[in-house]
Amino acid sequence: MVGIVVVSHSARLAEGIAELAGLIAHDCPVAAAGGLEDGSFGTSYERIMNAVESVQNPDGVLIMMDMGSAVMTTEMVLEDLNYDNVRMVDCPVVEGTIAAAAAASGGMSLDEVLREAQLSREIQKF
Repeated sequence: MVGIVVVSHSARLAEGIAELAGLIAHDCPVAAAGGLEDGSFGTSYERIMNAVESVQNPDGVLIMMDMGSAVMTTEMVLEDLNYDNVRMVDCPVVEGTIAAAAAASGGMSLDEVLREAQLSREIQKF
């Protein structure tokens, strides 16, 4: 099953999104990588690396990021890991994570899960 990583500048935000995804798709491996090691806001290369490694599997990993340095730091991690089956996705981090977790839980492939996350851009709330 495709694993999901949530990268945010806030540990609480990343953990909350991961927790919500777990309620929707309890069997989907979801890891949070938020904040810095001292508890402050920011993005941590080590936290992102550890999160990717914790959900890495033959089906692949999809990474959701909030903004700015979360994207840049994730790009650095992926360059160093050099996995063929890990993708970053540009989508709303909450809606995209939920859509991706549900799709992964349903057995979709990495490309299909990525596409479902991207479709979350179209979700209208009312």
